[in-house]
Amino acid sequence: MRNVERYPVEGPNALWQVYRTVSRLKAVRNFIFIQIARYCPSLPAKRWIYRRILGMKVGRHTSFALMVMVDVFFPERITIGDNCIIGYNSTLLTHEYLIKEYRLGNIVIGSEVMIGANVTILPGVTIGDGAVVAAGSVVHKDVAPGAFVGGNPLRVIERKAE
Repeated sequence: MRNVERYPVEGPNALWQVYRTVSRLKAVRNFIFIQIARYCPSLPAKRWIYRRILGMKVGRHTSFALMVMVDVFFPERITIGDNCIIGYNSTLLTHEYLIKEYRLGNIVIGSEVMIGANVTILPGVTIGDGAVVAAGSVVHKDVAPGAFVGGNPLRVIERKAE
């Protein structure tokens, strides 16, 4: 089970009520800087935007490929260790707005982690050090250190011997 905080809502679905949970100014500012980072060819510049403007915790030598989409509303809930690669067009979500509730959860990615292209990481997930996530996967549960996982639903493909 993912580690998420649940907040029930009354009235229209939770997404209609999004600006009760996050300011419009924060959402617009984050969106602009995330779009700049998505297209930016400079890895140090991307890391600077993620760390200094969006409040993410990003380790040394971590690389974000072109078109990575981090959470617009709560990017500060993302922590990534040292020397990771986040693959092309991947999405890191720390929120879920549903019909009767919204959920928030941190994403914690260890060090030396490889995230393939087009991966979606859902809120409340921890990915252990040295793990590999295959391209096109949906990470809906924690990934053990050193594991090689993939698919939708996510499954262990291989685990490194310790």
